[in-house]
Amino acid sequence: MPPRKSVSPAAEPTYTITELATEFDITPRAIRFYEEAGLLEPGRKGRNRVYSPRDRTRLKLTLRGKRLGLALQEIKQLVDMYDSQASAAPQLRAFLAILAQHRQQLEQQRDDIEVTLAEIRQHEKRCRALLPTD
Repeated sequence: MPPRKSVSPAAEPTYTITELATEFDITPRAIRFYEEAGLLEPGRKGRNRVYSPRDRTRLKLTLRGKRLGLALQEIKQLVDMYDSQASAAPQLRAFLAILAQHRQQLEQQRDDIEVTLAEIRQHEKRCRALLPTD
């Protein structure tokens, strides 16, 4: 469900921390953490944070990067490139390089898991062979 937008006449919509937290099913604390990491830069209205559509997009990209297993530093690099006015080609090349690196890490983890599972199966087989039959 899209968040309720606070809109003033002739202004772009803004979002509260609660609205973004609800929309993306995360805690306000997580949003503040992403702020501290430099991924979000909300404005202020008195003591309250006011998030722009740009912040909302950056949060969405941040969460997508986290789901892919990217580190915050990698996410920040990619999100900052997304914000730049430059060509998308450097951003896409950087993203492809990061994805290739993560794919390689995951494939290595998968291989390690397969080896471990094979060892577990072997131990299970030995244990069953040593058990007396009823």
